[in-house]
Amino acid sequence: MRKPAAAFILLAPSLLGACSEEGPGTMPAPAPAAEAIGPAVDCLPITQFSTTRIRDDRTIDFIGGAGNRVWRVMLPNRCSGLKSANTFTYETSLSQLCRQDIVYPLQQFGGSWQRMAGCGMGPFVPVKLAK
Repeated sequence: MRKPAAAFILLAPSLLGACSEEGPGTMPAPAPAAEAIGPAVDCLPITQFSTTRIRDDRTIDFIGGAGNRVWRVMLPNRCSGLKSANTFTYETSLSQLCRQDIVYPLQQFGGSWQRMAGCGMGPFVPVKLAK
């Protein structure tokens, strides 16, 4: 018997974007900068993070409960509307989120949340955020 998929909605607080001198079609580095502190992993148990920060349309930070562990995911492709939505959902039948899973930006229309086009994940890289 197959387990039903669990759906999760993650609401990330709004963050101010940094200004950039870069030209059209280029993406500035996500703020804050981060240094990899370990090898990338394909999956992260959902119990390992308590919040997320959407940095731009390609970058999501998954933050551990005490805030002292951060895994950065760089999506392989731009996820249109992710940063402006500043929230997303995903479905999994497992107790972990993996690089082959799909996230869906959420937009609020008329008092209800609407799921936008899905975007593929990338590997989870443990990072130390710059201050």
